[in-house]
Amino acid sequence: MEAVKATIAEIKARGQLTIPKKIREMSHLDEGQVVTIIPVGDSLIITPKRLELDEARREIKKILKASQLSPEDLLAGLKEEREDLYRGKYAKKKA
Repeated sequence: MEAVKATIAEIKARGQLTIPKKIREMSHLDEGQVVTIIPVGDSLIITPKRLELDEARREIKKILKASQLSPEDLLAGLKEEREDLYRGKYAKKKA
């Protein structure tokens, strides 16, 4: 990870703190991502909390956006795949 100079940020009225863009990018922090805040003396450690289901959801969203598929298209394709697999596995074989 590349070194970044210390940055000053202001805590807003509702306790909100903006993490500078360069630090977010370096740390792979995305909008809506959950973080863990650990108090250590007078300091805080902020670390990404990787939630597997949320991470999977974000990845699926990115893939759908990049492929320009709708969720309905994806589900229809899955249904077809399942039917093909079922036919391949359970189709009556001629003797």
